[in-house]
Amino acid sequence: MESGFPMSPYESDPADRLLTASADGEDQAVEAALRPKQLDEFIGQERVREQLSLVLQAARKRGAAPDHVLLSGPPGLGKTTLSMIIAAELNAPIRITSGPAIQHAGDLAAILSSLTEGEVLFLDEIHRMSRPAEEMLYMAMEDFRVDVIVGKGPGATAIPLELPPFTLVGATTRAGLLPPPLRDRFGFTGHMEFYAPAELQRVVHRSAGLLDVEIDPAGAAEIAGRSRGTPRIANRLLRRVRDFAQVRHDGLVTREIAARALEVYEVDARGLDRLDRAVLEALLKLFGGGPVGLSTLAVAVGEEAETVEEVAEPFLVREGLLARTPRGRIATAAAWQHLGLTPPQSPGAAKAARNVQQNGLWADGQG
Repeated sequence: MESGFPMSPYESDPADRLLTASADGEDQAVEAALRPKQLDEFIGQERVREQLSLVLQAARKRGAAPDHVLLSGPPGLGKTTLSMIIAAELNAPIRITSGPAIQHAGDLAAILSSLTEGEVLFLDEIHRMSRPAEEMLYMAMEDFRVDVIVGKGPGATAIPLELPPFTLVGATTRAGLLPPPLRDRFGFTGHMEFYAPAELQRVVHRSAGLLDVEIDPAGAAEIAGRSRGTPRIANRLLRRVRDFAQVRHDGLVTREIAARALEVYEVDARGLDRLDRAVLEALLKLFGGGPVGLSTLAVAVGEEAETVEEVAEPFLVREGLLARTPRGRIATAAAWQHLGLTPPQSPGAAKAARNVQQNGLWADGQG
């Protein structure tokens, strides 16, 4: 956040966070080497894998392109990897683009017109595509045809262009933003769930083998437990723990080495980083556990309100450490316990905390 005041000790750049699920340049380079190539190698997402396997096997038996596929869920769970596996299982080429890159219908028409029969088109962040391109995609998905407009004004002419059968794989982190006409044109929709610690431990073991990192089961479990249920974060933490083990020890990653390494990188036993703890500490120490408005809480930690709401809060809410109520943000009993603090004896605060625990009040209190 830019201002005329000194930077708060809590302030940080979300893009630099070790625990962000977004991929940076290093992640993209490493993920290319770590990605499984076949559906049987993909760890986790059992229900989606089984359903997708049936879709692909049936398409191969018919000798036709499978239905269009929509993959939704938080970042870092394997949507891009699954799209590449779909192409590999079909023995078909894959074209990769993203919604923000398609701002005009002509951009999409150029891509669609160059597809070959059976090709897989992966469209990441499909909910961010422009409306004109989105409307062109309706016809392309359903009828394998697009109308290319030639000329302008009254003399403009629509030229129909036939497309070869192809499979669109759309990925989105916000499925609710997709308009129903687009969502309904996907024959298969799979929702990616956060990983269980045991599944992430398998991911860490597999990645350690590919990266030539010596790790024992306890060390893998320690990394998995701090990875927020996200394979991308698990692989990133593994690389940082590897660095620590190679520089300050003999290279073997044990539970103790992993814990000490992640302590250096300010990732605690529950997977909270510096920004997460800053939000909780401000809520508990400055405001007695709440309720407090989002904007007030953001000022207290020296961040933009959007950063607190979109970067820190989702994990804190999912972990049951913070709740959104009509009156504002409040801390739960688990938050006090996690930071080793004693909650105030205020009857009002205690009652609010009990209501959240019992009734699950998750409204968006802004304040």
